[in-house]
Amino acid sequence: MKPSAHIQAKIDLLPESPGVYMYYNAAGEVIYVGKAKKLRRRVRSYFNREHAVERTNMLVRSIADLRYIVVPTEEDALHLENSLIKENNPRYNVLLKDDKTYPWIVVTNELYPRVFVTRTIEKGRGRYYGPYTNVTMVYTLIELLRELFPLRTCLHQITGDSIARHRHRLCLQYHIKNCRGCCIGEITPEEYADYIDKVRHILSGDLTPVTRLLTEEMTRCAEKLQFEEAQALKEKLQLLDRYRAKSVIVSTSVHNVDVLGFVRERSHAAVNYMHVSNGSITKSLTLDYKVSDADTDAEVLSLAIAEVRSRFPLKVSEIVVPFEPDTQFSEPTFVPQRGDKRKLLKISEENARRYLLDRQKQADKLNPEQRVTRILTTMKSDFRLSTLPRHIECFDNSNIQGTNPVASCVVFRDAKPSKKDYRHFNIESVVGPDDFASMKEVLTRRYTRLIEQGEELPQLVVVDGGKGQLSAAVEAFDEMGIRGQVALIGIAKRLEEIYFPGDSIPLYINKDSESLRVIQHLRDEAHRFGITHHRSRRSRGQTRSTLDNIKGVGEATRTALLKHFRSLKRIREASLEELTEVVGAAKARLVYDHVATTAAPDPNAVPTTTAPLSAH
Repeated sequence: MKPSAHIQAKIDLLPESPGVYMYYNAAGEVIYVGKAKKLRRRVRSYFNREHAVERTNMLVRSIADLRYIVVPTEEDALHLENSLIKENNPRYNVLLKDDKTYPWIVVTNELYPRVFVTRTIEKGRGRYYGPYTNVTMVYTLIELLRELFPLRTCLHQITGDSIARHRHRLCLQYHIKNCRGCCIGEITPEEYADYIDKVRHILSGDLTPVTRLLTEEMTRCAEKLQFEEAQALKEKLQLLDRYRAKSVIVSTSVHNVDVLGFVRERSHAAVNYMHVSNGSITKSLTLDYKVSDADTDAEVLSLAIAEVRSRFPLKVSEIVVPFEPDTQFSEPTFVPQRGDKRKLLKISEENARRYLLDRQKQADKLNPEQRVTRILTTMKSDFRLSTLPRHIECFDNSNIQGTNPVASCVVFRDAKPSKKDYRHFNIESVVGPDDFASMKEVLTRRYTRLIEQGEELPQLVVVDGGKGQLSAAVEAFDEMGIRGQVALIGIAKRLEEIYFPGDSIPLYINKDSESLRVIQHLRDEAHRFGITHHRSRRSRGQTRSTLDNIKGVGEATRTALLKHFRSLKRIREASLEELTEVVGAAKARLVYDHVATTAAPDPNAVPTTTAPLSAH
């Protein structure tokens, strides 16, 4: 069941990250809401086969459009799916449409507050925390709270009057020291409020006060040699470390607000709008603006707020924004620095960023040459080049403590690998592990040959290393007289800094820059290609050392011996009769006499070939 071209184009742009997807019919109605750990993989699965359930096939045939919202974790996607299903009541969703919902923990508004699990939210009942997708975690948390603090579990309506009139009796929980007698006033409301304050800290995600308390108690137990008690406290601390109090998607501390995330890249700005009602995201929309240098971020944000207000004339308590707009609206604006609103703003900004990325990918897909030109133009600007670097070469050295030194040259054309042009070099004139001299030799050999053969030189050469390797490359280019024809840069490993000839101060490029990604890809390819050749050469040298030096023993005999005995060690240990059965009497005698006079390697010696591999 193939999707339409419109849907397929959207599927190709979906990220492999957690999120929620929404299917729309031709009338623009939401017909299905789903969550995914990896959005692209999940959505694609609807269209790559005929489904056993006819209802699913009907759904797929009804899909006219799709949208998605990216969130940080799969748990957040589950919460968001829940709220969107309840808001839109999609036709094809069968889960989460009844009255059941995820559990919450409530701290009641009473003289002696209770702490318990509930699935229903009643206004004015108390403060709610959650919801929780893991029911086991909820009850484990309740158990932990009751172990930490003497919280009452009875259903009595305890008031000052009921205590004065002695309306309630002490229960079993008091006698087993799980409660301090709230019903008869043995603990004052102020003392009990201290417990509740610590409970609220835990449920709000602030574990510091309780963690400090448990740590101090654990230390005291250990000093008194009470190791079992100390271990029990340690386990509680570990549980607190694993505990995550609430979702960033649903929080009862955020209600009836609009959240607008803003991202600007070159000539486009994206503003993602999310409406949060009763702690849940119920609406999401991304607006795209074509902007010029004269348009400020504050002006664009004001336009977006006005557009949102006209499309969704909802009365909200405030508008959460990354910075203040240049226009004052009837609703107050708020720039959060921390907390749940800041987390929601980050999610909105991520969706705006994702929108621009999808937009760019779609444009690149329609016009691949435009993408190449954009990347090369960016590289030209970043690396101070006079022409577009359509032909780039990168060099890397590899050796193990100076043995088998090799170098690799990888070639990129139009910012993509051209593997048929890759080359290996065995270092010939340099003795010992001298990376600078090796780099000079390889560059000299490479470009002397290209010049002699009349082939084109690259516009840019990258050497893997810092100022030392770059200086050796500059010296080689000066001697060949091509310094003015080919640009040179070096990339250091530690901080990905870029060095230019004659400039001691490196350039630090944005980690998200396409220029840096191309250079990193070049460097990684050169490293991989060089290491592969180095290992192959080293391996050949090790297996050739014994059998290849036997006069009269050819390739066929060596292959037969290795195929039968599997290793040189077993060949050395074999008797003459065993060798004769494999290769005949004459060849066996040659092999037997040679290995008998050749000393086996000392098993206690540390071979140089096991030293760590270094690539420069």
